[in-house]
Amino acid sequence: MTPHIEHLTVRGLLDSYQTGLLSPEKVIAGIFARINESGWLGPIWISLADEEDAIRRARAWDPDKPLAGIPFAVKDNMDVEGMPTTAGCPSFAYTAKETAVAVKRLLDAGAILIGKTNMDQFATGLVGTRSPFGACSSIYDDRYISGGSSSGSAVAVAKGLCAFSLGTDTAGSGRVPAAFNGLIGLKPTRGTISAEGVIPACRSLDCVSIFTNTAEDAEIVWRVARQDTDAHNDPTAHHTRTLTRPWRFGVPHPEDLKFFGDTEAPALFRNAVKRFEALGGTAVLIDFAPFKEAAALLYEGPWVAERYAAVGEFLASEPPDADATVSSIILGGARYSAFDVFRSFERLDQLTQRAEQVWREMDVLVLPTTGTIYTKAAVAMDPVALNTNLGYYTNFVNLMNLAAVAVPAGLSHEGLPFGISIIGLPSSDGTLLDLAARYTGERGAPDAANERREFVPLAVVGAHLSGQPLNWQLTDCGARLVYSGRTSAPYRLYELTGTQPPKPGLVRSAGKSGNGIEVEVWEVPCEEFGSFVDAVPAPLAIGNVELSTGTWVKGFVCEPYGLDGARDITDFGGWIHYLSKRQMAKV
Repeated sequence: MTPHIEHLTVRGLLDSYQTGLLSPEKVIAGIFARINESGWLGPIWISLADEEDAIRRARAWDPDKPLAGIPFAVKDNMDVEGMPTTAGCPSFAYTAKETAVAVKRLLDAGAILIGKTNMDQFATGLVGTRSPFGACSSIYDDRYISGGSSSGSAVAVAKGLCAFSLGTDTAGSGRVPAAFNGLIGLKPTRGTISAEGVIPACRSLDCVSIFTNTAEDAEIVWRVARQDTDAHNDPTAHHTRTLTRPWRFGVPHPEDLKFFGDTEAPALFRNAVKRFEALGGTAVLIDFAPFKEAAALLYEGPWVAERYAAVGEFLASEPPDADATVSSIILGGARYSAFDVFRSFERLDQLTQRAEQVWREMDVLVLPTTGTIYTKAAVAMDPVALNTNLGYYTNFVNLMNLAAVAVPAGLSHEGLPFGISIIGLPSSDGTLLDLAARYTGERGAPDAANERREFVPLAVVGAHLSGQPLNWQLTDCGARLVYSGRTSAPYRLYELTGTQPPKPGLVRSAGKSGNGIEVEVWEVPCEEFGSFVDAVPAPLAIGNVELSTGTWVKGFVCEPYGLDGARDITDFGGWIHYLSKRQMAKV
């Protein structure tokens, strides 16, 4: 049986390959099996890599390569030799003769390409609905948009079909999809990662972005993918500077914070500010006007003409599969004159100089990634205005050549995602990732010991799963999620009686067959494992659990006496699915 794996992490896979907990061949085969069985070739994927070749690369795993055996995806405006490049428009498609520089660096480092992902056509949009290949959804609710333009790249990671992916970011396309799918989204300093072999949107602004499940993963991939120079930028030497007390983070004055009618996002943002204060930062109210005015220039100014320069002639031929909204935006770029361009350059320079004064007051800028999230139906009714709202906090970043990382920052009471972005000056990429890792709890305080710790794999099935009431017991002790999978066939799951919070019990039943039970495998620091086990209440216990891969790990099991009066919920396949169905029944 191929493993059913979700929430893959780069670090977790690298460690699991080294210890033999997982094999690259089984991981890659399992991903292709999930794609083939679930019909996910659209709207997530536009094309897939050759499966046999991918498995062959996995079988030739070289542990000395920094990304050996790590599955990844790329947005379909990036060339991969021998594969079609569509930019989200089938009639534009061509077969690439060479591989984009950034993609080749990752392949050379041992990463394994799964496929090319869906996108807002010609990378024009923050919504993820402007594609003839279909519209991706937020993983949290199918009614809501995934964010764009790098929609498929984000959803592929969020659904566990790869451990990381590449997108592009001109106006926020590497950050908005991260916010709407609970991911880390790194928009590096312009030129840090080569854009050679990428179909341009605005060539002078475009960045290759990175989606991952953790900030550590983003840093691992960034350090492999980045380069020293680019035709449009020559960044200084990159380094990671850990912000130590006292450090300052800027937030806009309340009158400049817009949430577009979202009633829960303001509180979630306030919670994020408190979290940064708890990390040792001091909040500083800043003048957001120069950033806000610069953001408006991106689509209200002549930078749209740069989009026209890229694909305007093609769209002017009125291809039948062109998205109407994309065409109207890009073809509108033809109206700008050279006078408009130079006047806007001067205005941007003025705003950047004003912003430099603001930067003297802060080390980083903290903003909502977006003020809200929209349904697909709402976007269909007003595609341009709602897209503009989504760019309120993102559009200025590349114009001012700043770096940014999007970070998950909680869920609303309806379970909808909210995210924040940490923004810094050019070449602050590593510093932003360090702060993101501290915000998410992946990394301790700056003075904490940095030595590499040993971990114990632990399978969890109930209240310790991600998003469940006791998950904090794992994160607080420094545990990290490696992947989600299933047990082997002979296991049954029961809803126990009289437990608070509600918990299931996992029991191995000899002779029983089935599809196994969904689990998450976490790695718990060895020095914390004993105290964690001591806190496990009866009738639960920590025993040995067999995964569908044939590997045995420590995991939550239930003593037989705990099943008195318990309900067999095995047919639901797992605790999360059971809770979801139970909630739907109540509604």
